Parts: sequence; structure tokens; C-alpha cells
Amino acid sequence: MTEMEKSRRAFRMPSELHDVYEFLDEVRLRPSMWIRRGSLQHLDSTLAGYGTALQIHGIDEPFDFWNNGPFAKWLWKRLEMSYPSALGWAVEIERAAEKTGTPAMELFFALLDEFRAERDQPRDPAEE
Repeated sequence: MTEMEKSRRAFRMPSELHDVYEFLDEVRLRPSMWIRRGSLQHLDSTLAGYGTALQIHGIDEPFDFWNNGPFAKWLWKRLEMSYPSALGWAVEIERAAEKTGTPAMELFFALLDEFRAERDQPRDPAEE
């Protein structure tokens, strides 16, 4: 067994996951298992289904991934876009990835980490 195989944690069943971020942690580890062709547009569709299921079943879980949600609003500023994209966050990340020669899924997770780090920072009440 290689070192990489030893360090890779065990697969978790969907029933073991508690929120969308735990789901995304699983996607990060095994993108091709969860998302067809590693397409961010397929990930966006999967997340839309996740968000819709939350609403249908009345589950109160913060969900940041609608195309006008917190992640998208943060992304427009981060990508220095002067207005929100009607095409959605997945398309805009794929475009940015193509410009830099970075795999789109890799860029998505880098941006997601940045978004979460900023979101989780304590806010200075004087700035509000």
C-alpha cells in the first residue's frame, strides 16, 4: 500500500454526512466518483438538487450555493466582476480556470477554501 493510500481516509456513505460542506469534502477527495467528467456545471446541478431537497423536506441547513447565494456574491467580488453573472458561479470559475490553465475543480476548491476562511473570520463590530 502506498503512503497516499494510507493517508487517504475511508469513504463515507451519504448517510454519514451532516451538511453540504461534508458532502463537498467527499467530492474533493473523489471528484470523479461524485461528479460526471469533473464538470463544475455538473457539480452546480448536484448542489442545486441538494438545496432543493433541503427545502422540500423542510431541513434548516445553511446553503451557500444558489446562483445568487453567499458563495456567488463573494465570487463576483473575488473575480473582480462588475456585475453578477447570469451564467452562474460554475461557468465563471470554469472560465477563470481556463484563463490560468488550472483544472476547474481544483480552482473551485481553492476558492471554496478562501470563501470559508473569510466567512469564518470573526467580524470587527466597528466595521459594521
